[in-house]
Amino acid sequence: MRRCLNSPFLLILALGAVVALLPLILPSNFYVRVVAIVYINALAVLGLNLLMGFAGQVSLGHAGFFGIGAYAVALGPVYLGLPGWASLIGGTALSGLLAFVVGRPILRLSGYYLAIATLGMGVLISMVVSNEANITGGPNGMEVPRLVLFGSRITGSLTWYWISGITLVIGALIVVNLIESPTGRAFRAIHDSEIAARVLGVDVARYKLLAFVLSAVFTSIAGSYLVLLDGFVTPNTTSFLLSIELVVMAVLGGLGSILGSIVGAAILVILPQFLTVFHDYEHAVLGAIIIVFLIFLPSGIVPALASLIRRGPA
Repeated sequence: MRRCLNSPFLLILALGAVVALLPLILPSNFYVRVVAIVYINALAVLGLNLLMGFAGQVSLGHAGFFGIGAYAVALGPVYLGLPGWASLIGGTALSGLLAFVVGRPILRLSGYYLAIATLGMGVLISMVVSNEANITGGPNGMEVPRLVLFGSRITGSLTWYWISGITLVIGALIVVNLIESPTGRAFRAIHDSEIAARVLGVDVARYKLLAFVLSAVFTSIAGSYLVLLDGFVTPNTTSFLLSIELVVMAVLGGLGSILGSIVGAAILVILPQFLTVFHDYEHAVLGAIIIVFLIFLPSGIVPALASLIRRGPA
């Protein structure tokens, strides 16, 4: 366990093994679907963690990119006649382009000002989606055409389990290689001190923008996957609450931790399934559990566990 936590590449192998073997022990299709949703959310959190945990930049508007990916696969086939896979790629490209255009001015800000700026971006996207009812269906949402690949419709929880699981493994591998590269070292330098990084010759603006664009791309793909799995999309995919949930997943699992992104997503997706027994108090109990985690494990679950293991016997 200690070696797995200390070696990112062993972590990727372990994640691949879990994705490959988990369907063998899941008791029903319901659990397969829940785990697929965990993988999809983990992909979005992985991108957000790249921005917040490694590059040290705050974002409260990533649900906007999630929603762009979601509505791209819904609107592309209906209004533009694009196949689902082309709409997915188009939504990802649009999210990356928007992040590039918006990121250039707002990433000059820092701290609370950056958080509010990204929040405003997310709110604007949510307002457009909700108000353009003639196109998006407004608050009622709209059906999402099924993805078709090689003449076959991609449906079913198990199919999306494999698609989302494999994509998560590939995404984690990309992040590991990125973090172990000079770009990753530049991200960490910016996280520690932008002034010191600039003195050392790091192009701070360029690397902050790169982290923002990459995180938007990851989040957009996750948004497309979720609505393709559900077959339906609503403005909830762009809501402020979703942005907060993604941030909570990243913080709960551990900022700057790849495994933490997955653990945080798993907790916030799976735990509510067990809290339904509390009926009207479900959200209150969930909030209390999150508060307890953050009080006693302020660095996140995975970093706290890694620290505990390192202090243990050799």
